[in-house]
Amino acid sequence: MSNKQKVLIVDDSEMNRSILADILGDKYEIIEAENGVQAVATIQKYGAELSVVLLDMVMPKMDGFGVLDMMNQHHWIDEIPVIMISAESSSSYVERAYDMGVTDFISRPFDALIVRRRVINTILLYAKQKKLTSLLADQLLQKEERSNLMVDILSHIVEFRNGESGMHVIHVRLITELLLNHLMHKVERYNDLTHEDLDMISMASALHDIGKISIDEAILNKPGRLTDEEFAIMKTHALIGAQMLSEMPYKDNKLIQTAYEICRWHHERYDGSGYPDGLKGDEIPISAQIVAMADVYDALTSERVYKKALPHETAVQMIIDDKCGVFNPELKECLLDVAETIRSTLASDVVALNQKRASQNAVAEMLRNNETSASERTLRLLEKEREKYKFFAALTKEIQVEYNPDPPTLTLSPWGAQKLGLDEIIMDPQNNEQVLTVTGAENWQKITELLLNSTPEQPMIKYDCKMFYNGELRWHQVIARAMWQQEDEPIFQGAIGKVIDIHDSKQRLAELERKANHDSLTGLLNHASAKKHIIESLEGHPHDKYALIIFDLDHFKNANDTYGHIFGDEVLKLEAQKLKGSLRAGDIAARIGGDEFLIFLRYTDEVEPIIERIFKTLIGRHEDFEFTVSMGIVQTEFADNDYETLFHCADQALYAAKRGGRGRYCFYRDDLPDTIHNKAKSSLSKIESNDPNREC
Repeated sequence: MSNKQKVLIVDDSEMNRSILADILGDKYEIIEAENGVQAVATIQKYGAELSVVLLDMVMPKMDGFGVLDMMNQHHWIDEIPVIMISAESSSSYVERAYDMGVTDFISRPFDALIVRRRVINTILLYAKQKKLTSLLADQLLQKEERSNLMVDILSHIVEFRNGESGMHVIHVRLITELLLNHLMHKVERYNDLTHEDLDMISMASALHDIGKISIDEAILNKPGRLTDEEFAIMKTHALIGAQMLSEMPYKDNKLIQTAYEICRWHHERYDGSGYPDGLKGDEIPISAQIVAMADVYDALTSERVYKKALPHETAVQMIIDDKCGVFNPELKECLLDVAETIRSTLASDVVALNQKRASQNAVAEMLRNNETSASERTLRLLEKEREKYKFFAALTKEIQVEYNPDPPTLTLSPWGAQKLGLDEIIMDPQNNEQVLTVTGAENWQKITELLLNSTPEQPMIKYDCKMFYNGELRWHQVIARAMWQQEDEPIFQGAIGKVIDIHDSKQRLAELERKANHDSLTGLLNHASAKKHIIESLEGHPHDKYALIIFDLDHFKNANDTYGHIFGDEVLKLEAQKLKGSLRAGDIAARIGGDEFLIFLRYTDEVEPIIERIFKTLIGRHEDFEFTVSMGIVQTEFADNDYETLFHCADQALYAAKRGGRGRYCFYRDDLPDTIHNKAKSSLSKIESNDPNREC
């Protein structure tokens, strides 16, 4: 790789480009573009690697002002200086160029000394600016980290006394930031909230429970149920925390005011059922509403002295179903939108993420104050990441791509471009004959539609299609992530992704076959696949003894209605695990649909001991829901030896079991109503219900 600084010369005249290259070529690496469209593609490719752009104003396809407009839209002008080249020297013409960010002006015919001196001066000027910006960024980052550290130390002291992990503070801050950021863009009446408000509320959230420093540790860490008197004392922490903040000498500071709102009102609820003031609806500041939801979510999913941690899905559903107090409906919609982001964020290295957020806040502050350019250190890191990207793109043997809609540009990884026989940078790809020959117009249109129909919350797309490779149609999978700008309103900016060749891939075929034959929720066989296997057994070994069993969960609809469908899915997955664990090698298990399951097994002597064992295994509970099963069994010796007949008879036996009172199994016989085997419902030990005087 050349160590020379890169200079981009943009001019439609080959003679002008040649003259400038001769003047600068001994000191710089020269890159040329013959029109504005090529210039934009080249700037996009090299980015901050370019030290300066020498830009002609009058060119075909896109003139110099068009290039400047694109550089301003994408903020490239902040990092890459531009020197204007033109024979036109009218004041209005030059003034327009300066207004659009041009740093200097060189007129034709060229004077070699002036060209070299102005290029050197411009590069030195931007280098000094980057150095100053780097120092400023470091100072802002240190300031942000110190502020966060002091707040975290104070709040961790409170959490330590409360017997909780200090991670609770970081979790609440991160969840608060995710919820608030989404609310700002989703709900129109909160559009006036700024990034400064976002930073302020996120930082102040760490102080939400500061009042607990005055609560007796015996109450804070009591493992059992709080008495009414103890709960009354616990509730005072909201007012105590607010009072502590109001008595500070900096009470007029915006951070203190925000922290006061959160401390005092983060236990208020939207229907007025909270404390300490019984505020209702939008009487509760949005800062306190969001921190309240973040606090409840993390409390539900964390282990405390008085409760076990709940799964993510259960916690979300409990909040949506108002099991932990009533929340703002708009906030609940936001929680559903970002639920998976919250799960993945908290599952990552949240300490590193918190530090990264501090760095991002520092950069955001620079941008708000119109500071430009990245630090030299950042540029070096970006260059390293670019080289890593190129290396891994070649290593993985995947065609990695980047698409920008304005101007329409498709950029391929070097390995991918070589594999497809295309250029690395392709302008206007939707009208490029080479691209359409490979992808097909219909596929390109479909991929474009999927990207445009994506959202900032759901940016990933997948699309399987046939594309031409070496003159042969082969199956490929396109996986892409759309990129969005969200400062003011979501704007589609482009996409990055990869194209995987899946032609003749055994792994892909096996995966498709597995998905076709198995139920996606439980992992058991689906009905069609189970039926096929059963028919093969009946036809292959017609004289063996078999039993076909159909069962379902008693009162399963109540579980869905009471706890929600996420909870219901967890019950079904638990039941499937129990079923798998109770079967022998060669037995067949399937989910027929809903909460209905099928078992097919071979036996030699008595079948009832096998049925009894399976039946008892399937009875159990999930959290507060206690479930039993009703089961119908048919043996091949009591029915015609074909699948449809067996299934119908087992279904009749199941109906008889339900009619007899549920929680039992029934064998199919001619005298079916008289041979129901009554099985008492399991006397499962009850788990102590959640303490109503504890926070969810």
